Amino acid sequence: MKMSRLVAFSSSLLLGAALALTGAGVANADSAAAVDYVALGDSYSSGVGAGSYDGSDCKRSSRAYPALWAAANSPSSFAFAACSGARTGDVTSGQLGKLNASTDLVSISIGGNDAGFADVMTTCVLQSEATCLNRIATARSYVDSTLPGRLDSVYSAIRSKAPSARVVVLGYPRFYQLGGGCIAGLSEKERSVINAASDHLNTATAKRAADHGFTFGDVRTTFAGHEICSNSSWLHSVNWLNIGESYHPTAAGQSGGYLPVFKSAA
Repeated sequence: MKMSRLVAFSSSLLLGAALALTGAGVANADSAAAVDYVALGDSYSSGVGAGSYDGSDCKRSSRAYPALWAAANSPSSFAFAACSGARTGDVTSGQLGKLNASTDLVSISIGGNDAGFADVMTTCVLQSEATCLNRIATARSYVDSTLPGRLDSVYSAIRSKAPSARVVVLGYPRFYQLGGGCIAGLSEKERSVINAASDHLNTATAKRAADHGFTFGDVRTTFAGHEICSNSSWLHSVNWLNIGESYHPTAAGQSGGYLPVFKSAA
């Protein structure tokens, strides 16, 4: 009799635990499904370099980290507003319409184009080392003097439009593995200074994000060992057949470099 009661009591505990776990699972699934997610930003968020584009001038890719996250998590809504070539002013003037008071999650990468990313790399590839280094110095000066205010404007506008959203600001990878396998192209000094400039941009962006209560996603850790000049690069070098993809993440860079950082932060 005592054994029967013990078995019954144990069974009830197991059943209760099973029901509790099942209920928790349903709650978590419902919570994930209830998320309204908006992806803002530039080409690193739209997925330039990853292929499988939507046909628009913004070159939004189904292999970009926002689309990959949405496909894996099935949010209740997903607005993909990130656009190739976007600067801070393009976000405030053309992308924020996707945000509202119900938005729960926002991702954004922005600031590289404001700082002259494309012109820096064009200058360094086509002109002398001295000219390259001078152009990088100009970009760093812009990051110090002007970019913080522009980031403040974007971040404040996001918070105004989506007051309750979790906002994840994604940074940029270092471009080069120093001492790597590249035997032509830029000098090692140019590669080193370009990497340092990327770090400088990330530091400035992370500071502004933190001051607005946003989460900064540092992708330099996930891209480590996968820079240009490594044996397994997740970044395009100069692509003469499709110049716009140059120095952008490949599909592997989006899935292996950006997605894990965003997933953890989100």
